[in-house]
Amino acid sequence: MSSYRPICDVWILARPKVKYWGAYPNGFLERARALLGVTPFDAVLHVCGGMAREYPAKPRGFGPNDKTLDLDASLKPDFLQPATDPLPCQKHNGSARNCLRHPQFHGCGWAALLADPPYTERDAEQYSPGRAAFPGANQILRNMLEAVRPGGRVGMLHYVLPQPPSAGVRFVACVGVIAGYNNRMRCFSVFEREAA
Repeated sequence: MSSYRPICDVWILARPKVKYWGAYPNGFLERARALLGVTPFDAVLHVCGGMAREYPAKPRGFGPNDKTLDLDASLKPDFLQPATDPLPCQKHNGSARNCLRHPQFHGCGWAALLADPPYTERDAEQYSPGRAAFPGANQILRNMLEAVRPGGRVGMLHYVLPQPPSAGVRFVACVGVIAGYNNRMRCFSVFEREAA
């Protein structure tokens, strides 16, 4: 009997090139896209996207069809909403939760979703929405799994490994991410929504 073991690794990356609290470490997005199984031209939704659009190394990092979702209007996200609400559908107005229930919208889910939410309430204070809008990692993960197409993957950069639903999800990877000495290590977790 064989058992499945997720990919485990550690990425030691360069400090962010974008001047923004909590920006992706340099080299992260290219590696994350590879684990998400998407090309630079597949549409990825960056949940709690911050300034992901400014990430260097385009299109390998932030692709031309990628979109951002954030609560800070000054960042001009494609979708201005909380990550704890049902996430938007890639091709239609409305939430992915509603779109994916209808057969005519089959395949409208995102190729992949990537979240980089505030990790703690204290971290949330660094962003304009503040501590009151602190999102839970498990809720964001559930929302992303609803919004990705069957067979698609979602990833989250966080201090915790979020717990997926008990059915219909495969745990793909757990990668330690650190940007040099004297920095806190984060966890990049990847989950796949099983095909129906």
